[in-house]
Amino acid sequence: MVHAPPKLQPGCPPVRINLFSDTQTKPSQAMKAFMMAAEVGDEQSGTDPTVTALCERMAKLMGKQAAMFLPSGTMCNQIAILTHCRPGDEILAHETSHILTSEGGGAAALAGAQITGMTGARGMFDVAALEARLRPHSRYAPPQTLVAVEQTSNLGGGAVWPLAALRSVADWAHDHDMPTHMDGARLMNATVASGVAPADMAADWDSVWLDFTKGLGAGLGAVLCGSEAFIGRAWRWKQRLGGALRQGGLSAAGCLYALDHNVDRLAEDHVNARALARGLAQIEGITVEDPETNLVFFDTTATGMTADTLAAKARAEGVSFSTMGRYRGRACTHLDVTAAGIEEAVAVIRRVRAA
Repeated sequence: MVHAPPKLQPGCPPVRINLFSDTQTKPSQAMKAFMMAAEVGDEQSGTDPTVTALCERMAKLMGKQAAMFLPSGTMCNQIAILTHCRPGDEILAHETSHILTSEGGGAAALAGAQITGMTGARGMFDVAALEARLRPHSRYAPPQTLVAVEQTSNLGGGAVWPLAALRSVADWAHDHDMPTHMDGARLMNATVASGVAPADMAADWDSVWLDFTKGLGAGLGAVLCGSEAFIGRAWRWKQRLGGALRQGGLSAAGCLYALDHNVDRLAEDHVNARALARGLAQIEGITVEDPETNLVFFDTTATGMTADTLAAKARAEGVSFSTMGRYRGRACTHLDVTAAGIEEAVAVIRRVRAA
């Protein structure tokens, strides 16, 4: 679970280097200009051309028949769960998955579904783990109706599910008559890091979504993709949970801009993450997990201070990162953090660790 940023003390300087999350990115001036020029209409009636263009493009990108524009990735997850599941159903997912740890118990509160967490290194599980959780068909057992993965795995260190692993898990699920759902919050980070196209990565998954408010730099928006029948059913849940976005084209335009300008540059964030990891590893008492994408996890146990304490000290010097436990920190690179900013962040953390 991500802890809140440290509370500011009087006189605390503004954040100069924000590694707290890639959700901290802000739309560029060029993106905002593109948004203001967007043609808009009524998204509810399908007459907002910019929303329509985004959904058509995303469906093609993910190799699906249809797509739906939503405000956030959490809404994508919850609407997907509501569409796939009925009250009393069971979802199989990793024990660190976002739907289990970070969505306020939404699956239980909204869909009446329970999530069974599975173990596995770096936020991933395999067919053997699924077999171990498989229940015999019985009126005493909850129906197991959905298998979900997270690409990349956030609490798994930003790890990328290999294509072969995704296929084997999805094949197992379908062999057991379970639909599949991919939480694609950082899917484009995975595709840039692995070289696997989004449509190939999502080919065996019945629903998938992409978040535009993380490394892609938009201020609002995520798109849920699936079959025409799935998205048709999902629209009823969108209506129940808040309805249309009306002139949503203003926000959808930011997402279109992100697809055109901010995907390939994710590779820069991955380079910066590796540089940050190397720098942190040279600080006495800090051990670092090798990053695969833009998330750098590190352990502060040997420094003698908790991750929260180190974060508070760094924040007082203008550098922000998040914490995921007593001694586990997370720093996240993104388009608003430069290579020079990485060097400065390492210098600040080294200094406050020694203070």
